[in-house]
Amino acid sequence: MDHKATRELLLEAYQALLTRFGHRQWWPAETPLEVCVGAVLTQNTSWNNVTLAIANLKVARALDLGALYQMEQDTLAGIIRPSGYYNVKAKRLKSLVAYIVRVYNGNLERFFDQAVTHLRSELLSVNGIGKETADSIILYAAQKPIFVVDAYTKRVFGRHGIVPLESDYDSIQEFFHRHLPKDTLLFNDYHAQLVAVGHNHCKKRPICKDCPLSTVFSGHMG
Repeated sequence: MDHKATRELLLEAYQALLTRFGHRQWWPAETPLEVCVGAVLTQNTSWNNVTLAIANLKVARALDLGALYQMEQDTLAGIIRPSGYYNVKAKRLKSLVAYIVRVYNGNLERFFDQAVTHLRSELLSVNGIGKETADSIILYAAQKPIFVVDAYTKRVFGRHGIVPLESDYDSIQEFFHRHLPKDTLLFNDYHAQLVAVGHNHCKKRPICKDCPLSTVFSGHMG
């Protein structure tokens, strides 16, 4: 397909998901810092577990850059225990917070107030921050346009032959950047819609019956 046809197909798919699931209002957080914390904690766990861990942080009055920076890593690990892999995640969270405090004097707005490529490079330089986590922070906390790719993105578009099944993170992200308008709100909700269809239909063992994308992608199977 050429660029125009691909863009139309991707936007049609988004509209079908939006019609089925409604606007997802993602990322559920009260502050940009809470988004950052959630992006680290959600690695290899369910969002329900992240919610429990963040609730613990709020009870402990620890959802604050200064508090997180001063807190002992073992103490933090205990508080975020519901998120799983809590020792590893406490270390990663401490690394991210320490970077923002030391380089930007704890000013999250100044940290976010830079070009996407520079911000992404800095995030990826922090120990334990991978591409999906960095991009989630950029899109949902910094509110800058970057397409977040996760397992559902690859599965949905790979199964329908829109991207090769063996595609890596960067090539899938570049595909969306090339064919969609670079719009923060669109990227935000599109990713959330893909999570919704992944949870409900595009599981490891797919449930294709009544999937909102089945008619959209029919005729485009690769």
